[in-house]
Amino acid sequence: MKLVTAIIQPHRLDAVREALTALGINGMTVTEVRGYGRQKGHTEIYRGAEYTISFTPKLKVEVALADDRVEEVVGAITRAARSGKIGDGKIFVVDLEAALRVRTGETGDNAL
Repeated sequence: MKLVTAIIQPHRLDAVREALTALGINGMTVTEVRGYGRQKGHTEIYRGAEYTISFTPKLKVEVALADDRVEEVVGAITRAARSGKIGDGKIFVVDLEAALRVRTGETGDNAL
């Protein structure tokens, strides 16, 4: 099993959700996060004063899935989240050692 974590721009969430739903992925976790990468934040002007925003708002989308679904899911997220501009985000794939469905006690791929 794998855990796919995607850091995306907030306005791309609906496109990512629709792309994953089209693949039959019916569960995900979305968290509001703040951070920066190469983008290094940006400057804004508020009431005539310029200030730097170091941490830009992003969304973290997490999907747990079977090993054989990883490439199609990563591809779908990439296509849906890409604008071609700096700050589109990152995708991380890590091994998921165990999963357990609390309600039924199912484990492994059955719990996903």
